[in-house]
Amino acid sequence: MIKITYVDAGGTAREIEAEEGSTVMENAIRNGIPGIDAECGGACSCATCHVYVDEAWTDVVGEPQPMEADMLDFAYDVRPNSRLSCQIRVRPELDGLIVHTPTRQG
Repeated sequence: MIKITYVDAGGTAREIEAEEGSTVMENAIRNGIPGIDAECGGACSCATCHVYVDEAWTDVVGEPQPMEADMLDFAYDVRPNSRLSCQIRVRPELDGLIVHTPTRQG
């Protein structure tokens, strides 16, 4: 299994084991990670699964596709390392990934 660490706005880290092929958002929901609302269920039609990819992981995770970049316009406190967690597919290269949740979702 691939490990992902979610760090909330207060600094509390929660490490989970994620299944390859799933998304960072799906794993957050399955594991009760606070700060990921995922109102659209992963359809990339809201911005309530917004995360900040830890700086050490931005190159491995990659840039958002155009549709995701458009949806990020609706997110709260967007930064250069912002992504929608529903669009980050879990793969072996992401073992150890760290994402941070914003203080609130958009």
